[in-house]
Amino acid sequence: MTDFYSSAWRRTMAVLALALPSLAGAQCSRDIQVPVSAIGASVVINGASIGGIYPDLLRSMGAKLGCNFVFTAVPRARLEAMFEAGKADMLIPASSTPRRDQHGLFIPLMGNRPLLISLQGARAPINTMQELIERRELRVALVRGYDYGVPYQALAKELSSQGRLFYEVDALSVARLMQSGFIDATIMSPTILAGAAQNDARVYGLADRLRLEALPELPWGMSGAYLSRKSLTAEDQAILRELLEKAGRSGTLMEGFQRHHRQELLSQSIRPR
Repeated sequence: MTDFYSSAWRRTMAVLALALPSLAGAQCSRDIQVPVSAIGASVVINGASIGGIYPDLLRSMGAKLGCNFVFTAVPRARLEAMFEAGKADMLIPASSTPRRDQHGLFIPLMGNRPLLISLQGARAPINTMQELIERRELRVALVRGYDYGVPYQALAKELSSQGRLFYEVDALSVARLMQSGFIDATIMSPTILAGAAQNDARVYGLADRLRLEALPELPWGMSGAYLSRKSLTAEDQAILRELLEKAGRSGTLMEGFQRHHRQELLSQSIRPR
């Protein structure tokens, strides 16, 4: 993904680093363990190489502040379990949920809204979760470990009881099922699905055929990062919190998304903090 390492991106990172004077003397007490899973352009895993919008941001800022982030690739469901057990210092990116709040401190970085995603076609619109529940002919796939709150989990439980729900390990697996016609819809941020489709020839063209529908039960919320209360010292939490808050205010993340996704996807699912 050479685009991630373009000169424009490096210049943006340099500007952001200059905006962090209050952290100039800060230094993390140890390496910060950040397990990640592939999430579109946000986190790109290519063999042993881990890049993307969020890893690149943390590496650039960490280099200036004396904080070394160690990234490892794991499935999303395992990442959630590691964070809850105190074996991951950060969970990024992540939406704010009550369950995650029990284990970590949430730092909002941008506005986010998951959407009902399907392929363009002639079917009647779906305006609510109840309508989706009643459309029993539609099969749905979700990524195991994704969590958009209580209504999302309740919907998943109901669809599962109807035998219409399929859990997959990542967004690319969902995209392949959608491309093949095995499933009809999914729920996630469209930038995740589009990013996965753009990076794999097996689902080439899918990103240009997405149908996006907002559900009122899944309103705008915040996406950001969780800092572990179990594994991080209070001092490291404070350093990382200030680092992330400045990143959220800088606009750098939005610029990263704008480089990789068309405006239609962004306007319906992502907005500045």
